[in-house]
Amino acid sequence: MSSYSGIHFTSATKFKTTNLGKRRLTGKLFIFILIFGFLFNATTYGSGEEKKTTLPPTQHFNVIKAGSIKVDGHLKEAAWEQAEKVELAYEWDPGDNTPAPVKTQCMILFSDSKLYIAFRCEDPEPQKIRAHLMDRDSMTASMGSGAFTRDDFVTIMIDTFNDNRRAFKFMVNPLGVQSDAIYTEAEKYEDFSWDAIWASAGKITDYGYSVEIAIPFTQLRFPNTRDKQTWGFSMRRSYPRNFQYIFASHPLDRNMDSVLSLSNHGAGLENISPGRDIELNPTLTLQRTDARVDFPGGNMESGKIEVEPGLSARWGITPNMTLNATVNPDFSHVEADAAQLEVNTRYALYYEEKRPFFLEGSDYFRTPIEAVFTRTVVDPVWGGKLTGKTGKNVVGFFSTYDRYNSLLFPSNLGSSSAMLNQDVLGGVLRYRRDLGKGSRIGVLYTGRVGEDYGNHVGAVDGFFRLTGTKSLSFQFLGSITRYPDDVSQENEQKNDQFSGSGIYARFRHYGRNFRYGFEYEDLSPDFRADSGFVSRVDYRKYSAYIQPVVWGKKGGWFNLMSFKVTGEIVADYNGKVTDSMLEFSPMISCALQTLIWPEYKLVKESYAGTDYTLNRFRIYVETKPFSGVETFFYLKAGDGIDYSNFRKGSIMILHPGIKWGIGRHLYVNVNHNYEHLNFQGDRVYKAHLFQTQLNYHFNVRTFFRATFQYTDIKRDQAMYGYTITPHTQKLFTQLLFSYKLNPQTVLFLGFSENQRGYQNIELTGTDRTFFLKIGYAMGM
Repeated sequence: MSSYSGIHFTSATKFKTTNLGKRRLTGKLFIFILIFGFLFNATTYGSGEEKKTTLPPTQHFNVIKAGSIKVDGHLKEAAWEQAEKVELAYEWDPGDNTPAPVKTQCMILFSDSKLYIAFRCEDPEPQKIRAHLMDRDSMTASMGSGAFTRDDFVTIMIDTFNDNRRAFKFMVNPLGVQSDAIYTEAEKYEDFSWDAIWASAGKITDYGYSVEIAIPFTQLRFPNTRDKQTWGFSMRRSYPRNFQYIFASHPLDRNMDSVLSLSNHGAGLENISPGRDIELNPTLTLQRTDARVDFPGGNMESGKIEVEPGLSARWGITPNMTLNATVNPDFSHVEADAAQLEVNTRYALYYEEKRPFFLEGSDYFRTPIEAVFTRTVVDPVWGGKLTGKTGKNVVGFFSTYDRYNSLLFPSNLGSSSAMLNQDVLGGVLRYRRDLGKGSRIGVLYTGRVGEDYGNHVGAVDGFFRLTGTKSLSFQFLGSITRYPDDVSQENEQKNDQFSGSGIYARFRHYGRNFRYGFEYEDLSPDFRADSGFVSRVDYRKYSAYIQPVVWGKKGGWFNLMSFKVTGEIVADYNGKVTDSMLEFSPMISCALQTLIWPEYKLVKESYAGTDYTLNRFRIYVETKPFSGVETFFYLKAGDGIDYSNFRKGSIMILHPGIKWGIGRHLYVNVNHNYEHLNFQGDRVYKAHLFQTQLNYHFNVRTFFRATFQYTDIKRDQAMYGYTITPHTQKLFTQLLFSYKLNPQTVLFLGFSENQRGYQNIELTGTDRTFFLKIGYAMGM
């Protein structure tokens, strides 16, 4: 069983930094890009603002009240005929607000406890509808897009406060498969880790397909009033054929860095409340782990059956304020993280959060510098959280009592980690205030304390929408830290209490035909954010980019082309330039849903007292030529640094893969990472990571999955200045049966095994785990 154990870290080789020589931070490249960007913008568009687009006024419609609706996808209830029909009349992509070539209607109703949505999607060729069974939220993967976006699907975004800042996003494919997210306008970020409990059904018909959705008000946050409310609604349909066509219920201004401000307005919602909105989620996890005591020749000894009951509770205090609590929580997960190659890396690897307790209101805690990263919480005894919004005020708080203290020790040139077997009390407090139209300012505090240990971070951040295309964001941070003496000595940290600071600022222009931005980051050597994910400090980074954009014509061979140039300079706090980079990365989106993205990068990097000039080429290609199939190919080649031996070499990384939905039920995902590093023609190492996943979905709720992850790394001892293991192998196997009535009412039954192999030792099992997890969501 794959369980959470805090952050997964890679330790960099430790060394004393030698004198690199005094070099002035001239910033010539940065200044060149800045001046060129303004000149290009001014000469091309005169006043600096791109051509204004004339759009129709916001469409208003009424949401009427109806009785209960049976969510079966058939649209047979008479109430649907009475509802106002909102046409998805605009083609956003590849067209630019051109008339949608196929007809789509959306209807919205409500009852005392639920919001109902229906879509009627006509299709002149229903046999070409792309629809497959899959797990909910199959949106992302380590490379390429998720399975869900390869299908036909419909989307509704609901801005319940109608303030153009945040929206609930619900997506359904023609077979009723769900995906949901929280969308934040300022960052243009979709958080698919958020899960709600709602109902959906889809039916493929002779005219196309239909979808029905029922969302309990308990799953939404909205103004605390019984009066009539007006919400923002954005309805869309994805129609993947030669291109991925996007139809919508309102126009999109490509010269405006906002989507929600153009949404439709649905009025008439009144006397709605989430009721008592109390949800209890008891869980029971049974696990037995067998381990080989004397590797490789010893026997596999059976472990004890561990029984872990847990309880989580959720209370909607008001329609816009939620309290969560958990005791002895089930903070494990049963689905394996996608493996990553941990070879020749300098900084900690990043893994996404998947645990439900931390996903409630998680977007409230997001800031430019990631000062909150909940996977630092490893094995808590209890946790509590309060999140919500009142008027223009957003508040968030959570606290946990953890059995372990997971620490990351960053520097300019690498990071290392430690896991302390000590109790630690952690807390995060967030407040944010909305300002004007689309702007906001906020404060953040994070703290962790344990025996002879403490880390406290305070921060102020803001986002200001200056015009329709221009925005400014910033963050100021300060930290105070103390480590136990033995931890400080072992990890080369300061013995006494020390403090650090951080600054982030970004200006961005995001227009239809031209985009540019400038960014500054500054983290002092002693800045620590132990509740977050900060893997590098002791640097000041200046970066800028320009990006002309060319849109294709309707019926043409391409949809979009862009030509991005990026420059970056990084210096440490002694004024020494440690990194600089110039990158040219054109991109084209064309027929067969094909993306082609090459990149050339010139890098100057200082490491362990030596300056390196590196030329690198990268290309990424993905295509979705027909229903259920996506292939991708990634290649990176050129100069690289051998961080273990402090020298320049040549590196190649190759990553091909295919994702194939075979019929409605079977889904196969196969990809292979290959990496090698040479020095003066001799191989230093070569590494393979092969991952495959077979999924058979019996229906929308039930599937069986087999996952295999095999890693093989070979190193040449003669190419290393110290003793290494020439050959290492790892094989992880997991078999999983899953039944999900909803995200919290689940049954998992599975088996996993880890095997390792070394020089002259074949792959041999080190441990194996049998597990059963049951969770049940009870609404009250």
